[in-house]
Amino acid sequence: MTTEDATLFDTNERPRAPVAPTRTVQLLEGPILRTLLRLTGPNIGEAAARIAFVVFDAIYVSWLGTDALAGITLVFPLFITMQMMSASGLGAGVAAAIGQAMGAGRRRDANALAGHGAMIAVALALAFSLPILVFGPALYRALGASGASLQAAETYSTITFAGVIFVWLMNILANAVRGTGNMVVPAGAIIVSALLHLALSPLLILGWGPLPSLGIAGAAIAVVASYALGTIVLGVYLLSGRGDICLNPSAFVPRRKTFAAILGVGSLAALNVLQIQIVLIISSTLVAGFGAVTLAAFGAASRLELLQLPLTFAVGTAVITMIATNLGAGNVARARQIAWIATAVSAGIGGAFGIAAYFGATSWMRLFSEDPAVITVGRDYLTIIAVVLPLMGTGLGLFFALLGVGKPAMPFLSGSVRLGIVAALGWSAMHLMDGDFLALTATFAAGIAAMAACLIVAGWREFRAAASIRGE
Repeated sequence: MTTEDATLFDTNERPRAPVAPTRTVQLLEGPILRTLLRLTGPNIGEAAARIAFVVFDAIYVSWLGTDALAGITLVFPLFITMQMMSASGLGAGVAAAIGQAMGAGRRRDANALAGHGAMIAVALALAFSLPILVFGPALYRALGASGASLQAAETYSTITFAGVIFVWLMNILANAVRGTGNMVVPAGAIIVSALLHLALSPLLILGWGPLPSLGIAGAAIAVVASYALGTIVLGVYLLSGRGDICLNPSAFVPRRKTFAAILGVGSLAALNVLQIQIVLIISSTLVAGFGAVTLAAFGAASRLELLQLPLTFAVGTAVITMIATNLGAGNVARARQIAWIATAVSAGIGGAFGIAAYFGATSWMRLFSEDPAVITVGRDYLTIIAVVLPLMGTGLGLFFALLGVGKPAMPFLSGSVRLGIVAALGWSAMHLMDGDFLALTATFAAGIAAMAACLIVAGWREFRAAASIRGE
Protein backbone atom coordinates (compact mmCIF):
# COMPACT_ATOMS: atom_id res chain seq x y z
CA MET A 1 0.00 0.00 0.00
CA THR A 2 1.03 3.64 -0.15
CA THR A 3 2.50 5.40 2.88
CA GLU A 4 -0.81 7.11 3.46
CA ASP A 5 -2.69 3.80 3.40
CA ALA A 6 -0.17 2.14 5.72
CA THR A 7 -0.74 4.69 8.48
CA LEU A 8 -4.51 4.63 8.58
CA PHE A 9 -4.78 3.38 12.12
CA ASP A 10 -4.21 6.60 14.01
CA THR A 11 -6.59 8.26 16.45
CA ASN A 12 -7.41 11.26 14.25
CA GLU A 13 -10.37 10.23 12.15
CA ARG A 14 -10.57 11.79 8.71
CA PRO A 15 -13.75 13.18 7.21
CA ARG A 16 -15.72 10.63 5.23
CA ALA A 17 -15.66 11.05 1.50
CA PRO A 18 -19.02 10.95 -0.25
CA VAL A 19 -19.88 7.50 -1.55
CA ALA A 20 -22.62 6.60 -4.01
CA PRO A 21 -23.30 2.83 -3.85
CA THR A 22 -25.94 1.79 -1.32
CA ARG A 23 -23.86 -1.27 -0.49
CA THR A 24 -20.96 0.93 0.66
CA VAL A 25 -23.24 3.04 2.84
CA GLN A 26 -24.45 -0.10 4.59
CA LEU A 27 -20.85 -1.10 5.32
CA LEU A 28 -20.23 2.31 6.86
CA GLU A 29 -23.43 2.77 8.83
CA GLY A 30 -25.24 -0.56 9.30
CA PRO A 31 -25.28 -2.44 12.65
CA ILE A 32 -21.93 -4.24 12.85
CA LEU A 33 -22.95 -7.77 13.80
CA ARG A 34 -26.01 -7.78 11.56
CA THR A 35 -23.97 -6.46 8.62
CA LEU A 36 -21.20 -8.96 9.29
CA LEU A 37 -23.67 -11.86 9.36
CA ARG A 38 -25.45 -10.59 6.25
CA LEU A 39 -22.16 -10.47 4.35
CA THR A 40 -21.06 -13.81 5.78
CA GLY A 41 -24.28 -15.58 4.76
CA PRO A 42 -23.44 -15.96 1.04
CA ASN A 43 -19.86 -16.79 1.99
CA ILE A 44 -21.12 -19.70 4.11
CA GLY A 45 -22.70 -21.13 0.98
CA GLU A 46 -19.39 -20.64 -0.78
CA ALA A 47 -17.56 -22.27 2.15
CA ALA A 48 -19.92 -25.23 1.97
CA ALA A 49 -19.10 -25.56 -1.72
CA ARG A 50 -15.36 -25.48 -0.99
CA ILE A 51 -15.83 -28.02 1.82
CA ALA A 52 -17.74 -30.29 -0.55
CA PHE A 53 -14.88 -29.97 -3.02
CA VAL A 54 -12.26 -30.93 -0.40
CA VAL A 55 -14.25 -33.85 1.01
CA PHE A 56 -15.68 -35.35 -2.16
CA ASP A 57 -12.48 -34.98 -4.13
CA ALA A 58 -10.85 -37.31 -1.58
CA ILE A 59 -13.86 -39.63 -1.42
CA TYR A 60 -13.99 -39.99 -5.21
CA VAL A 61 -10.26 -40.69 -5.42
CA SER A 62 -10.49 -43.17 -2.53
CA TRP A 63 -12.63 -45.35 -4.83
CA LEU A 64 -9.41 -45.99 -6.73
CA GLY A 65 -7.64 -47.40 -3.65
CA THR A 66 -5.17 -46.45 -0.93
CA ASP A 67 -2.31 -45.79 -3.36
CA ALA A 68 -4.37 -43.21 -5.26
CA LEU A 69 -5.42 -41.49 -2.02
CA ALA A 70 -1.81 -41.47 -0.80
CA GLY A 71 -0.68 -40.00 -4.13
CA ILE A 72 -3.04 -37.03 -4.11
CA THR A 73 -2.24 -36.46 -0.42
CA LEU A 74 1.20 -35.35 -1.58
CA VAL A 75 -0.19 -33.11 -4.34
CA PHE A 76 -3.06 -31.65 -2.35
CA PRO A 77 -0.97 -29.31 -0.13
CA LEU A 78 0.57 -27.78 -3.27
CA PHE A 79 -2.82 -27.32 -4.91
CA ILE A 80 -4.32 -25.85 -1.74
CA THR A 81 -1.32 -23.50 -1.66
CA MET A 82 -2.47 -22.03 -4.96
CA GLN A 83 -6.07 -21.91 -3.74
CA MET A 84 -5.23 -20.12 -0.48
CA MET A 85 -2.49 -17.83 -1.82
CA SER A 86 -4.93 -16.53 -4.42
CA ALA A 87 -8.00 -16.38 -2.17
CA SER A 88 -6.68 -15.48 1.30
CA GLY A 89 -3.31 -14.05 0.24
CA LEU A 90 -3.24 -11.86 -2.85
CA GLY A 91 -7.03 -11.81 -2.83
CA ALA A 92 -6.99 -10.18 0.61
CA GLY A 93 -4.83 -7.40 -0.81
CA VAL A 94 -7.25 -6.89 -3.70
CA ALA A 95 -10.32 -6.83 -1.45
CA ALA A 96 -8.69 -4.49 1.10
CA ALA A 97 -7.47 -2.05 -1.55
CA ILE A 98 -10.83 -1.97 -3.36
CA GLY A 99 -12.66 -1.60 -0.04
CA GLN A 100 -10.60 1.45 0.88
CA ALA A 101 -11.10 2.96 -2.57
CA MET A 102 -14.87 2.45 -2.36
CA GLY A 103 -15.00 3.86 1.17
CA ALA A 104 -13.24 6.99 -0.06
CA GLY A 105 -15.54 7.25 -3.09
CA ARG A 106 -12.77 6.45 -5.64
CA ARG A 107 -14.61 4.05 -7.96
CA ARG A 108 -12.26 4.58 -10.92
CA ASP A 109 -9.36 3.47 -8.73
CA ALA A 110 -11.40 0.46 -7.65
CA ASN A 111 -11.81 -0.53 -11.33
CA ALA A 112 -8.06 -0.25 -11.86
CA LEU A 113 -7.36 -2.34 -8.76
CA ALA A 114 -9.52 -5.17 -10.12
CA GLY A 115 -7.69 -5.13 -13.46
CA HIS A 116 -4.27 -5.02 -11.83
CA GLY A 117 -5.25 -7.89 -9.54
CA ALA A 118 -6.06 -10.01 -12.59
CA MET A 119 -2.70 -9.18 -14.15
CA ILE A 120 -0.84 -10.18 -11.00
CA ALA A 121 -2.88 -13.40 -10.84
CA VAL A 122 -1.79 -14.47 -14.32
CA ALA A 123 1.86 -13.73 -13.58
CA LEU A 124 1.86 -15.63 -10.29
CA ALA A 125 -0.02 -18.60 -11.75
CA LEU A 126 2.69 -19.04 -14.36
CA ALA A 127 5.48 -18.48 -11.84
CA PHE A 128 4.23 -21.21 -9.52
CA SER A 129 2.88 -23.76 -12.00
CA LEU A 130 5.84 -24.06 -14.34
CA PRO A 131 8.34 -25.30 -11.70
CA ILE A 132 5.82 -27.84 -10.41
CA LEU A 133 5.11 -29.13 -13.91
CA VAL A 134 8.84 -29.59 -14.50
CA PHE A 135 10.06 -30.77 -11.10
CA GLY A 136 6.88 -32.27 -9.62
CA PRO A 137 7.75 -35.95 -10.22
CA ALA A 138 11.15 -35.55 -8.56
CA LEU A 139 9.54 -33.72 -5.65
CA TYR A 140 6.95 -36.43 -5.00
CA ARG A 141 9.65 -39.09 -5.22
CA ALA A 142 11.71 -37.17 -2.67
CA LEU A 143 8.65 -36.92 -0.42
CA GLY A 144 8.50 -40.72 -0.25
CA ALA A 145 6.08 -41.68 -3.04
CA SER A 146 6.84 -44.73 -5.15
CA GLY A 147 5.08 -47.20 -7.42
CA ALA A 148 1.34 -46.67 -7.88
CA SER A 149 1.16 -43.77 -5.41
CA LEU A 150 3.90 -41.90 -7.32
CA GLN A 151 2.11 -42.49 -10.63
CA ALA A 152 -1.14 -41.14 -9.16
CA ALA A 153 0.63 -38.07 -7.79
CA GLU A 154 2.29 -37.32 -11.15
CA THR A 155 -0.95 -37.65 -13.13
CA TYR A 156 -3.06 -35.56 -10.75
CA SER A 157 -0.36 -32.90 -10.42
CA THR A 158 0.33 -32.48 -14.14
CA ILE A 159 -3.29 -31.88 -15.06
CA THR A 160 -4.28 -29.65 -12.13
CA PHE A 161 -1.21 -27.41 -12.38
CA ALA A 162 -1.57 -27.10 -16.14
CA GLY A 163 -4.90 -25.41 -15.40
CA VAL A 164 -4.02 -23.64 -12.14
CA ILE A 165 -4.31 -20.23 -13.84
CA PHE A 166 -8.08 -20.61 -13.47
CA VAL A 167 -7.68 -21.06 -9.71
CA TRP A 168 -5.82 -17.76 -9.46
CA LEU A 169 -8.16 -15.83 -11.74
CA MET A 170 -11.37 -17.10 -10.17
CA ASN A 171 -10.24 -16.23 -6.65
CA ILE A 172 -8.84 -12.80 -7.55
CA LEU A 173 -11.94 -11.79 -9.51
CA ALA A 174 -14.12 -13.05 -6.65
CA ASN A 175 -12.20 -10.91 -4.17
CA ALA A 176 -12.46 -7.88 -6.44
CA VAL A 177 -16.25 -8.15 -6.31
CA ARG A 178 -16.19 -8.83 -2.55
CA GLY A 179 -14.21 -5.63 -2.03
CA THR A 180 -17.32 -3.70 -3.03
CA GLY A 181 -19.39 -5.49 -0.37
CA ASN A 182 -21.08 -7.80 -2.88
CA MET A 183 -20.73 -11.34 -1.54
CA VAL A 184 -23.62 -12.90 -3.48
CA VAL A 185 -22.10 -12.93 -6.97
CA PRO A 186 -18.73 -14.49 -5.95
CA ALA A 187 -20.50 -17.07 -3.80
CA GLY A 188 -22.84 -17.94 -6.65
CA ALA A 189 -19.99 -18.39 -9.12
CA ILE A 190 -18.04 -20.62 -6.74
CA ILE A 191 -21.10 -22.70 -5.84
CA VAL A 192 -21.83 -23.29 -9.52
CA SER A 193 -18.22 -24.35 -10.11
CA ALA A 194 -18.35 -26.74 -7.14
CA LEU A 195 -21.57 -28.29 -8.41
CA LEU A 196 -19.88 -28.95 -11.74
CA HIS A 197 -17.01 -30.66 -9.91
CA LEU A 198 -19.38 -32.82 -7.84
CA ALA A 199 -21.21 -33.98 -10.96
CA LEU A 200 -18.29 -34.29 -13.37
CA SER A 201 -15.66 -35.94 -11.17
CA PRO A 202 -17.34 -39.34 -10.62
CA LEU A 203 -18.37 -39.47 -14.29
CA LEU A 204 -14.81 -38.95 -15.47
CA ILE A 205 -13.25 -41.20 -12.82
CA LEU A 206 -15.53 -44.21 -13.39
CA GLY A 207 -16.87 -43.48 -16.86
CA TRP A 208 -20.51 -43.47 -17.90
CA GLY A 209 -22.17 -43.99 -21.26
CA PRO A 210 -19.87 -42.56 -23.95
CA LEU A 211 -17.48 -41.17 -21.31
CA PRO A 212 -14.43 -43.41 -20.76
CA SER A 213 -13.08 -44.30 -17.33
CA LEU A 214 -10.15 -41.92 -16.78
CA GLY A 215 -9.34 -42.77 -13.17
CA ILE A 216 -7.13 -40.24 -11.37
CA ALA A 217 -6.85 -38.17 -14.57
CA GLY A 218 -10.63 -37.74 -14.58
CA ALA A 219 -10.55 -36.36 -11.04
CA ALA A 220 -7.94 -33.77 -12.06
CA ILE A 221 -9.80 -32.75 -15.24
CA ALA A 222 -12.95 -32.16 -13.20
CA VAL A 223 -11.03 -29.86 -10.85
CA VAL A 224 -9.69 -27.71 -13.70
CA ALA A 225 -13.07 -27.55 -15.45
CA SER A 226 -14.82 -26.36 -12.30
CA TYR A 227 -12.40 -23.46 -11.75
CA ALA A 228 -12.56 -22.51 -15.42
CA LEU A 229 -16.35 -22.21 -15.16
CA GLY A 230 -16.09 -19.98 -12.08
CA THR A 231 -13.58 -17.73 -13.87
CA ILE A 232 -15.88 -17.32 -16.85
CA VAL A 233 -18.91 -16.43 -14.69
CA LEU A 234 -17.02 -13.77 -12.71
CA GLY A 235 -15.24 -12.41 -15.77
CA VAL A 236 -18.50 -11.92 -17.65
CA TYR A 237 -20.04 -10.16 -14.63
CA LEU A 238 -17.15 -7.72 -14.25
CA LEU A 239 -16.93 -7.01 -17.97
CA SER A 240 -20.67 -6.36 -18.18
CA GLY A 241 -20.54 -3.26 -15.97
CA ARG A 242 -23.57 -4.37 -13.93
CA GLY A 243 -21.71 -4.21 -10.62
CA ASP A 244 -20.16 -1.38 -8.61
CA ILE A 245 -16.86 -1.89 -10.46
CA CYS A 246 -16.07 -2.77 -14.07
CA LEU A 247 -13.15 -4.35 -15.91
CA ASN A 248 -12.89 -1.74 -18.67
CA PRO A 249 -9.77 -1.33 -20.87
CA SER A 250 -8.34 1.46 -18.71
CA ALA A 251 -8.31 -0.90 -15.72
CA PHE A 252 -5.47 -2.84 -17.39
CA VAL A 253 -3.17 0.14 -17.99
CA PRO A 254 -0.20 -0.70 -15.68
CA ARG A 255 0.38 1.73 -12.84
CA ARG A 256 3.01 1.26 -10.15
CA LYS A 257 0.86 2.86 -7.45
CA THR A 258 -2.02 0.49 -8.16
CA PHE A 259 0.21 -2.58 -8.06
CA ALA A 260 1.69 -1.32 -4.78
CA ALA A 261 -1.77 -0.84 -3.22
CA ILE A 262 -2.49 -4.55 -3.78
CA LEU A 263 0.93 -5.98 -3.02
CA GLY A 264 1.42 -3.95 0.16
CA VAL A 265 -0.98 -6.32 1.91
CA GLY A 266 -1.31 -9.13 -0.63
CA SER A 267 2.37 -10.07 -0.91
CA LEU A 268 2.94 -10.76 2.79
CA ALA A 269 -0.50 -12.32 3.11
CA ALA A 270 0.33 -14.66 0.23
CA LEU A 271 3.68 -15.52 1.80
CA ASN A 272 1.88 -16.25 5.05
CA VAL A 273 -0.38 -18.69 3.23
CA LEU A 274 2.68 -20.18 1.54
CA GLN A 275 4.19 -20.74 4.99
CA ILE A 276 1.07 -22.59 6.11
CA GLN A 277 1.26 -24.84 3.08
CA ILE A 278 5.00 -25.42 3.55
CA VAL A 279 4.04 -26.63 7.02
CA LEU A 280 1.61 -29.08 5.42
CA ILE A 281 4.25 -30.26 2.96
CA ILE A 282 6.78 -30.77 5.77
CA SER A 283 4.11 -32.53 7.79
CA SER A 284 3.24 -34.82 4.87
CA THR A 285 6.92 -35.56 4.33
CA LEU A 286 7.41 -36.52 7.97
CA VAL A 287 4.25 -38.63 7.99
CA ALA A 288 5.25 -40.35 4.72
CA GLY A 289 8.07 -41.99 6.66
CA PHE A 290 5.45 -44.16 8.41
CA GLY A 291 4.21 -45.67 5.13
CA ALA A 292 1.21 -45.43 2.79
CA VAL A 293 -1.39 -46.40 5.42
CA THR A 294 -0.38 -43.64 7.85
CA LEU A 295 -0.01 -41.12 5.02
CA ALA A 296 -3.50 -41.94 3.72
CA ALA A 297 -4.92 -41.64 7.27
CA PHE A 298 -3.20 -38.30 7.80
CA GLY A 299 -4.45 -37.01 4.44
CA ALA A 300 -8.07 -37.90 5.28
CA ALA A 301 -7.92 -36.72 8.91
CA SER A 302 -6.20 -33.41 8.19
CA ARG A 303 -8.97 -32.50 5.76
CA LEU A 304 -11.29 -31.97 8.73
CA GLU A 305 -8.78 -29.51 10.16
CA LEU A 306 -8.53 -27.82 6.75
CA LEU A 307 -12.31 -27.45 6.56
CA GLN A 308 -12.14 -24.86 9.33
CA LEU A 309 -10.28 -22.54 6.97
CA PRO A 310 -13.05 -21.94 4.38
CA LEU A 311 -15.64 -21.32 7.10
CA THR A 312 -13.37 -18.85 8.86
CA PHE A 313 -12.60 -17.37 5.46
CA ALA A 314 -16.34 -16.80 5.02
CA VAL A 315 -16.22 -14.48 8.01
CA GLY A 316 -12.75 -13.14 7.25
CA THR A 317 -13.65 -12.00 3.74
CA ALA A 318 -16.49 -9.90 5.12
CA VAL A 319 -14.21 -8.55 7.86
CA ILE A 320 -11.55 -7.38 5.41
CA THR A 321 -14.13 -5.56 3.30
CA MET A 322 -15.90 -3.97 6.29
CA ILE A 323 -12.69 -2.81 7.99
CA ALA A 324 -11.03 -1.56 4.80
CA THR A 325 -14.14 0.36 3.68
CA ASN A 326 -14.48 2.03 7.07
CA LEU A 327 -10.80 2.94 7.15
CA GLY A 328 -11.10 4.42 3.66
CA ALA A 329 -13.90 6.61 5.00
CA GLY A 330 -11.98 7.46 8.20
CA ASN A 331 -14.16 5.43 10.62
CA VAL A 332 -11.32 4.12 12.80
CA ALA A 333 -13.31 3.29 15.95
CA ARG A 334 -15.92 1.34 13.99
CA ALA A 335 -13.16 -0.64 12.26
CA ARG A 336 -11.81 -1.71 15.65
CA GLN A 337 -15.23 -2.81 16.84
CA ILE A 338 -15.62 -4.91 13.71
CA ALA A 339 -12.30 -6.63 14.45
CA TRP A 340 -13.32 -7.76 17.95
CA ILE A 341 -16.79 -8.93 16.96
CA ALA A 342 -15.40 -10.93 14.05
CA THR A 343 -12.74 -12.52 16.26
CA ALA A 344 -15.43 -13.77 18.65
CA VAL A 345 -17.32 -15.33 15.74
CA SER A 346 -14.17 -17.03 14.41
CA ALA A 347 -13.34 -18.39 17.86
CA GLY A 348 -16.80 -19.96 17.98
CA ILE A 349 -16.17 -21.67 14.64
CA GLY A 350 -12.89 -23.05 15.98
CA GLY A 351 -14.64 -24.36 19.07
CA ALA A 352 -17.25 -26.15 16.98
CA PHE A 353 -14.56 -27.85 14.90
CA GLY A 354 -12.67 -28.83 18.02
CA ILE A 355 -15.75 -30.59 19.39
CA ALA A 356 -16.42 -32.29 16.05
CA ALA A 357 -12.82 -33.49 15.75
CA TYR A 358 -12.71 -34.85 19.30
CA PHE A 359 -16.06 -36.64 19.41
CA GLY A 360 -16.55 -37.45 15.72
CA ALA A 361 -13.08 -38.61 14.70
CA THR A 362 -14.03 -42.23 14.01
CA SER A 363 -17.13 -41.32 12.01
CA TRP A 364 -15.10 -38.86 9.95
CA MET A 365 -12.43 -41.42 9.11
CA ARG A 366 -15.04 -43.97 8.03
CA LEU A 367 -16.06 -41.57 5.25
CA PHE A 368 -12.75 -42.32 3.57
CA SER A 369 -11.78 -45.86 4.51
CA GLU A 370 -12.96 -49.10 6.11
CA ASP A 371 -9.37 -50.13 6.86
CA PRO A 372 -9.12 -50.41 10.70
CA ALA A 373 -5.49 -49.27 10.64
CA VAL A 374 -6.32 -46.11 8.67
CA ILE A 375 -9.26 -45.32 10.95
CA THR A 376 -7.20 -45.78 14.14
CA VAL A 377 -4.32 -43.56 13.00
CA GLY A 378 -6.67 -40.82 11.81
CA ARG A 379 -8.71 -40.95 15.00
CA ASP A 380 -5.60 -40.55 17.16
CA TYR A 381 -4.46 -37.58 15.08
CA LEU A 382 -7.80 -35.77 15.32
CA THR A 383 -8.13 -36.34 19.07
CA ILE A 384 -4.90 -34.44 19.67
CA ILE A 385 -5.46 -31.68 17.10
CA ALA A 386 -8.99 -31.03 18.41
CA VAL A 387 -7.58 -29.34 21.52
CA VAL A 388 -5.97 -26.47 19.60
CA LEU A 389 -8.65 -25.81 16.95
CA PRO A 390 -10.46 -23.18 19.09
CA LEU A 391 -7.16 -21.32 19.42
CA MET A 392 -6.68 -21.53 15.69
CA GLY A 393 -10.13 -20.01 15.16
CA THR A 394 -9.32 -17.07 17.43
CA GLY A 395 -5.99 -16.49 15.73
CA LEU A 396 -7.50 -16.64 12.25
CA GLY A 397 -10.13 -14.08 13.21
CA LEU A 398 -7.37 -11.65 14.13
CA PHE A 399 -5.40 -12.66 11.04
CA PHE A 400 -8.13 -11.30 8.77
CA ALA A 401 -8.70 -8.24 10.95
CA LEU A 402 -5.01 -7.34 10.73
CA LEU A 403 -5.09 -7.74 6.95
CA GLY A 404 -8.09 -5.43 6.85
CA VAL A 405 -6.15 -2.65 8.57
CA GLY A 406 -3.15 -3.17 6.30
CA LYS A 407 -0.91 -4.86 8.89
CA PRO A 408 0.22 -8.18 7.35
CA ALA A 409 3.63 -8.33 9.06
CA MET A 410 2.53 -10.00 12.31
CA PRO A 411 0.47 -12.69 10.57
CA PHE A 412 3.58 -13.44 8.51
CA LEU A 413 5.79 -13.63 11.61
CA SER A 414 3.28 -15.88 13.39
CA GLY A 415 3.37 -18.23 10.42
CA SER A 416 7.16 -18.27 10.65
CA VAL A 417 6.92 -19.34 14.29
CA ARG A 418 4.65 -22.25 13.39
CA LEU A 419 6.91 -23.28 10.54
CA GLY A 420 9.95 -23.29 12.79
CA ILE A 421 8.23 -25.37 15.48
CA VAL A 422 6.90 -27.99 13.08
CA ALA A 423 10.22 -28.31 11.23
CA ALA A 424 12.42 -28.46 14.33
CA LEU A 425 10.21 -30.38 16.72
CA GLY A 426 8.86 -32.59 13.96
CA TRP A 427 12.38 -33.67 13.05
CA SER A 428 13.09 -34.27 16.74
CA ALA A 429 9.96 -36.37 17.12
CA MET A 430 11.01 -38.54 14.19
CA HIS A 431 14.66 -38.95 15.11
CA LEU A 432 14.85 -38.53 18.87
CA MET A 433 11.57 -40.10 19.99
CA ASP A 434 11.75 -43.37 18.06
CA GLY A 435 9.51 -42.04 15.30
CA ASP A 436 6.31 -42.08 17.36
CA PHE A 437 3.37 -40.76 15.30
CA LEU A 438 1.54 -39.38 18.35
CA ALA A 439 4.63 -37.39 19.34
CA LEU A 440 4.80 -36.02 15.79
CA THR A 441 1.12 -35.06 15.97
CA ALA A 442 1.77 -33.23 19.25
CA THR A 443 4.38 -31.08 17.49
CA PHE A 444 1.81 -30.17 14.84
CA ALA A 445 -0.58 -29.08 17.61
CA ALA A 446 2.17 -27.06 19.30
CA GLY A 447 2.82 -25.19 16.05
CA ILE A 448 -0.87 -24.25 15.72
CA ALA A 449 -1.02 -23.08 19.34
CA ALA A 450 2.11 -20.94 18.99
CA MET A 451 0.87 -19.29 15.79
CA ALA A 452 -2.48 -18.50 17.39
CA ALA A 453 -0.80 -17.06 20.49
CA CYS A 454 1.28 -14.68 18.34
CA LEU A 455 -1.81 -13.49 16.47
CA ILE A 456 -3.74 -12.98 19.70
CA VAL A 457 -0.93 -10.85 21.15
CA ALA A 458 -0.65 -8.83 17.91
CA GLY A 459 -4.41 -8.33 17.74
CA TRP A 460 -4.62 -7.19 21.34
CA ARG A 461 -1.85 -4.64 20.77
CA GLU A 462 -3.50 -3.34 17.60
CA PHE A 463 -7.11 -3.18 18.79
CA ARG A 464 -6.90 -2.63 22.56
CA ALA A 465 -7.79 1.08 22.24
CA ALA A 466 -11.23 0.29 20.85
CA ALA A 467 -13.10 0.85 24.11
CA SER A 468 -11.66 4.29 24.74
CA ILE A 469 -12.32 5.40 21.18
CA ARG A 470 -15.92 4.21 21.33
CA GLY A 471 -16.36 6.53 24.28
CA GLU A 472 -15.14 9.59 22.43
